[in-house]
Amino acid sequence: MTILHYIFIAVEVVLLFNLLIGVHELGHFLAAKWRGLKIERFAIWFGKPIWSKKIGGVEYALGWIPAGGYVALPQMATMEAIEGKNETPVEQLPNVSPLDKIIVAIAGPLFSFGLAIVFAFVVWGVGKPVDVAGDSTVIGWVDPSGPAWQAGLRAGDTILEVDGHPVKTFMPTGSFADSVKWRLITSTGTNIAIKYLRDGQTATVYPVPTNPPTKWYERRALRQISISPAEKFVIDEIASNSPAATAGLKSGDEIVALNGQKILSPVAYFVAEQALTNKPISPVAFTVKRGDEQFDRTLLAVKPLSPTNSEPSFGIVSWQGNTNVALLHPSPWSQISDSTAQIFSTVSALFAPKGQIGVQQLGGAVMIIRVYSNLFQDEDGWRRVLWFSVILNVNLALLNMLPLPVLDGGHITLALIEIIRRRPVSARILNTIQSGFAVMLIGFMIYIAFFDTGDWIRSSHASHEEPVIFAPNNSGATPIDNGDHGRQIVVPAK
Repeated sequence: MTILHYIFIAVEVVLLFNLLIGVHELGHFLAAKWRGLKIERFAIWFGKPIWSKKIGGVEYALGWIPAGGYVALPQMATMEAIEGKNETPVEQLPNVSPLDKIIVAIAGPLFSFGLAIVFAFVVWGVGKPVDVAGDSTVIGWVDPSGPAWQAGLRAGDTILEVDGHPVKTFMPTGSFADSVKWRLITSTGTNIAIKYLRDGQTATVYPVPTNPPTKWYERRALRQISISPAEKFVIDEIASNSPAATAGLKSGDEIVALNGQKILSPVAYFVAEQALTNKPISPVAFTVKRGDEQFDRTLLAVKPLSPTNSEPSFGIVSWQGNTNVALLHPSPWSQISDSTAQIFSTVSALFAPKGQIGVQQLGGAVMIIRVYSNLFQDEDGWRRVLWFSVILNVNLALLNMLPLPVLDGGHITLALIEIIRRRPVSARILNTIQSGFAVMLIGFMIYIAFFDTGDWIRSSHASHEEPVIFAPNNSGATPIDNGDHGRQIVVPAK
């Protein structure tokens, strides 16, 4: 991928991110103009401006901290800690009615919600790529040393309920409440009741979840029982000269069994390969499906020349994800309702008395930029970008309505208090409260950005590991049956 391509993606991400911020702030700006409020600055991003221009008495600025934006409205509430000192003292400005303050405050979320609806109609028209095969609760792999295995769950089992809640998908791609993973991480009991189907019979097990240890600079791990969803193992890339390449395996081949044992997830294959380091290396029979043909090949793992610390491998570098993608056209209403449900589920989990999801698990501006960057690199990424923008704008609209100072909901709350008291809150007290919470908000965003950036760096490092190189003419593949197929693996950053 060329540098120019990366630059183009970066420009797309910045423009789209600023569109979301700009539309939200435009709502405040236009409402303030309509209601006759004094507007001092329209800013995208926070901090000292790296560019500014004054037009019609309003300063338009671009800050250096890419974490949001604001419209400076001293009659609403001064926040000199992040907006700078007001040109006109608040005392010299006429008071505005609580109703005007409410109208201006709610305009931002309304504009964000409106933009979400626009994106939703576009997605309805162009379609949303969905992995149809992934819309399942079938277990693909169970760690033999993990809680799920010890409780009795096995690969091929279909999970019906988690913690008393019916589930329809494994990962939270649609409605959070319907997914196995979401119900696992939001459960609170010592044991998690899991109802499953096996060979036409239902049963319930009660695994004890674990929280894997993490470093101080990593997000705290959430509950897990060491299982992964069923997924076809379709080869994407094979290392040259590897046993897999020598045996004739190629991209698009599906591995369906190892030594006669059916595998339901790529994880099962990579774990089996890693286990070769703990015992004498012996040949492994691969059952391979290519189109309508199915055949067997026996491969012998060999140690690559590079990286020098590599363990014996078959040479399969990566597998194809989303092998059964369909283009669905969800209605705008379903998109908005699903996005809203996700946000309410997250907030509920965040404040759950015994829940483990904390603010550390939330994502901020860096995470949003990372997601957009990844989506733009996908072949069908522009459709996924539109869909993600629906979720993000609904998120921006609803979270800004929380009744906290600095947020739009805080302004509405203060206006309601003013109506009850029949007089506004002191400008000096208001400035102290708003500025204090603004500093706290910036501190919170920096805190979240620390973890978001760390995740991005570690992920980028893992995806740019030293390529695996095998010696020419290795003899790690032995054809059996018809054809010439074999293969080997390098654990991918998937």
